Amino acid sequence: MNKVQFDLTKWYQFLALGFGSGLSPKAPGTMGTIAAIPLVVLLLWAGNIYLLTFVVLGSALGVYLCGQTARDIGEHDHGAIVWDEIIGLGITMLWAPLHWQTLLVGFVLFRLFDIVKPWPISVLDRSVHGGIGIMLDDIAAGLAALASLQLLIPFLPLG
Repeated sequence: MNKVQFDLTKWYQFLALGFGSGLSPKAPGTMGTIAAIPLVVLLLWAGNIYLLTFVVLGSALGVYLCGQTARDIGEHDHGAIVWDEIIGLGITMLWAPLHWQTLLVGFVLFRLFDIVKPWPISVLDRSVHGGIGIMLDDIAAGLAALASLQLLIPFLPLG
């Protein structure tokens, strides 16, 4: 079996691979989500409008950069492509208060929805292809995690 060759000097591959975090030999999706934390915290600290803007623009950009990276390597949604996880965590944290507790719960919820892929996330994952397919299941996982986090926030010890 041929080993996939990525080229981090290509800007779109660098971003698609989560600044290189997706190249982790273990749990690349989780590593990509961890790599998103400083960016999400900074944008959330700056204000929800900045995080929302990043999520919207990053989702649109992600369709291109994930799709192009997949075409370059000849493999749809390779595990190293983690830009979708970065956007998914951003979606999860929208309108959440900036506390370590919300970040931890949001992280766990997003990873849970992304890994388990309950309906309709699983349908999107199986039936939508290309760059939009790579992005769409993680956007859906992010929305499910966002809704769940918002329901849990009143019960978190944020003091």
